[in-house]
Amino acid sequence: MRRQTAISGINPAGSGRALRPDPLSLPFRFDAHDTRADGGIRQIELHREHVVLRRAVLGMRMAVNVRVSDFSGIALREVADARMLVLLHRDPSLTIPLCTSSDRDEIAAAWQMWSEIFSLPQLTEHEPSESAPRRRRRNAVHWRRPKFLVRRRVGAALDPATVHRGESEIMARE
Repeated sequence: MRRQTAISGINPAGSGRALRPDPLSLPFRFDAHDTRADGGIRQIELHREHVVLRRAVLGMRMAVNVRVSDFSGIALREVADARMLVLLHRDPSLTIPLCTSSDRDEIAAAWQMWSEIFSLPQLTEHEPSESAPRRRRRNAVHWRRPKFLVRRRVGAALDPATVHRGESEIMARE
């Protein structure tokens, strides 16, 4: 496997390619609008197995690497007078725009293609994406009691038939 430089195998930003990445020519790099980033732009690299988001916030440069399997699916959004395909994540700041078109046939073909390439379901904006199961938090006092004791069920109460009330106790002393 050869080493990839900034130019080889990945289209650099501003290389003259259209803003519609072709799913068959991955990896692909493009710029997208980001209101919280410095300059209002973030750089996105799409690979078959993962996505890399690069941006700078308040002068601090960062790169976020997200697996494609962590995304919910390929969603179709209605924008002003067109339709947009996005790679939908449960965190809205990680949602990635894939393409925009006003042609219904073109957007349907692209939707199917992106879904097959990433092996993700096709979602519409009206379908709620399933959220990931909530992670268990580490409690501040987790060290006080072992986990198996926390899970253990409390024993049943004493059987009322074996309790003798109102009787004097008889003991044999030998």
